[in-house]
Amino acid sequence: MVAFTLSTFPSHFSTTKTVIPKFPENPKTLILEKCKTTKDLNQVHANLIKTRLLHHPAAAEPLLEAAALLLPDSTIDYAFSIFRDLEHPDSSAYNIMIRGFTEAQSPAKSILLFRQMIEHLVQPDEFTFPGILKACSKLRALREGEQIHAYIVKSMGNLQCTEFVENSLVYMYASCDRLESARKVFDGMSKRSPVAWSSMFSGYVRCGHWEEVVGLFRKMMKMGIGFNEVTLISVLKACGRLSDLELGEWIYEHVVANGLKQNDSLITSLVDMYAKCGHLETARRLFDNMSTRDVVAWSAMISGYSHSNQCREALALFHDMQNANVTPSEVTMVSVLSSCAVLGALETGKWVHSYIKKKNLKLTVNLSTSLIDFYAKCGCVDIALEVFLEMPSKNAWTWTALIQGLARNGRGETALRFYNLMLRENVKPNDVTFIGVLCACNHAGLVDEGRDYLVGMSRDLGIEPKIEHYGCVVDMLGRAGLIEESYELITNMPIKPNAVIWRTLLASCRLHKHPEIAEEALKQVVRLEPAHSGDYILLSSLYASVGRLEDATRLRNEMKKLGIKKSPGWSYIELDGSVHEFMAEDNGHPESPEIYKAVENMMEQIKKAGYEPDTMQARLEAEEDADKEASVSHHSEKLAIAFGLIRTSPGATIRISKNLRICNDCHNAAKVISEVFKREIVVRDRNRFHHFKNGSCSCHDFW
Repeated sequence: MVAFTLSTFPSHFSTTKTVIPKFPENPKTLILEKCKTTKDLNQVHANLIKTRLLHHPAAAEPLLEAAALLLPDSTIDYAFSIFRDLEHPDSSAYNIMIRGFTEAQSPAKSILLFRQMIEHLVQPDEFTFPGILKACSKLRALREGEQIHAYIVKSMGNLQCTEFVENSLVYMYASCDRLESARKVFDGMSKRSPVAWSSMFSGYVRCGHWEEVVGLFRKMMKMGIGFNEVTLISVLKACGRLSDLELGEWIYEHVVANGLKQNDSLITSLVDMYAKCGHLETARRLFDNMSTRDVVAWSAMISGYSHSNQCREALALFHDMQNANVTPSEVTMVSVLSSCAVLGALETGKWVHSYIKKKNLKLTVNLSTSLIDFYAKCGCVDIALEVFLEMPSKNAWTWTALIQGLARNGRGETALRFYNLMLRENVKPNDVTFIGVLCACNHAGLVDEGRDYLVGMSRDLGIEPKIEHYGCVVDMLGRAGLIEESYELITNMPIKPNAVIWRTLLASCRLHKHPEIAEEALKQVVRLEPAHSGDYILLSSLYASVGRLEDATRLRNEMKKLGIKKSPGWSYIELDGSVHEFMAEDNGHPESPEIYKAVENMMEQIKKAGYEPDTMQARLEAEEDADKEASVSHHSEKLAIAFGLIRTSPGATIRISKNLRICNDCHNAAKVISEVFKREIVVRDRNRFHHFKNGSCSCHDFW
């Protein structure tokens, strides 16, 4: 409802005819030339009242125009006081006031004034509708805009629907996100101005209708209609979202050929397009060659690195941005937090959070959700929970981020409590929410509840399970030792199982020692995907655990014959704001000699505590037992943990991120290290979090 009322308007008009003397000159010219300040306007206003010329439209309208629209120090309230004193305001006077209220950021008053105009039987003209439709656009008042459109259609006998009015209708519908109506008006126009085209583009962009943006641009080119740089910026944004590199490169060639490279906004859009299409080298070259870079340009490049999982590059560029004294935006912060989450860069992410507080930046839903996701992915679920509870407003993605974070950190029952609270708050979950819910059931061992959620998501909420949901349940059943039921679910589910599903079953078979089903699982994985070392190692480890050493050796030899090598594993640890990266048996770190000495000391101490190396996890090329033992001791996780032991204070938590699944040997070693060195070790691998403390792991030895 609009709070403003027009009770101060006269309810009736005098019928006494005013006698108007002849003007010595054009009053509009006189008023607009003489009135340079509000003081001048006051004098003219007083003179017009004194001579009763105020009631003559030729004098009243320029006075209104100066007060409402032209004078730099004028106020809309003063203009309204002039309008209120008019005996017979005509359509021109109403038009001026409608425009004035809209430009004074009071579009609701414009709409009320238009209603007053209709009630007093003042006939709108072709200049009335663009003004009132602009007010509807600013207010996003779709209902009022539709009523005005209907009035225009009814009045077509008396009024001509000019191009200006049609442009305003397109703009109004596009601003209100009623794009079908906007397009209907647009397609029915006999002549489309650049304003109409721009309105359609901006509407499609705002609503994320990227295919329509590209389609409209192609229609524009086919019709031979010229386009401007603003249009190209919209189309480049669509190209990035659609990965339409071909059209994006055509635009780049057009920019170069027409000498438009000095337009920084256009170049920023090209940077964003190339980055989102995965062509980061081209994006970076354009970025580096820009004469000036605003926060949008920096954010586009950082976001490009983040979306392509080049997270170290994203953080390095963010540090360059700080050195350049460019204030980051919400978009920058979201991308940086995303990169910190991937790398487990807790200290950098904490700095971002502190910066947000220090600068009193608005904690939008999007930014707060990124903070929750970041803390959860760094294993700091308590801080993630604090951020969540402090948020004034939340959407489905916020709840989902928390539920998933709790589940992946082994707090399944807490995750389910928040899911039930989400339902009580009348926030509708989405398909990603249920991945977190099923993952929570998995970690909490709530098999019956997990089965019910899988059935209920489609029955109760109309969300059809996807392959990821079935994968969670396969994992849940396998964790509980229900290998046959897990296998039956895979063979009977309505979606064709992929390699990830079969690989999940294979991992369950290794834990619960089911070699026959494991053999079938590996057979299906190899059929669906190129051979992967981790799959063979899972089955090889299973063979060894049940005493089938010949089969284990045979499988390892088969890997050698097929040329299957272990995928390179990387482990990351952040210390003092810098992310350190380790690869198995890597000597690239500047402190490698000291790190390897620390590893040797660490391994000696945990052996005394009962640790035995699992040489089945050694690299395939290692032949001798000593080589195999050295190989497993130099896995990337152990190098990162040893570095953490020598570079952090006693008792400090060591946080590691790994790009692959943690191997059995490193998992066993980390448990013993946590007990011997009295450290909590948090490892986030490709599948889940492992919180090692006092010789045990939060995953209960199933991952």
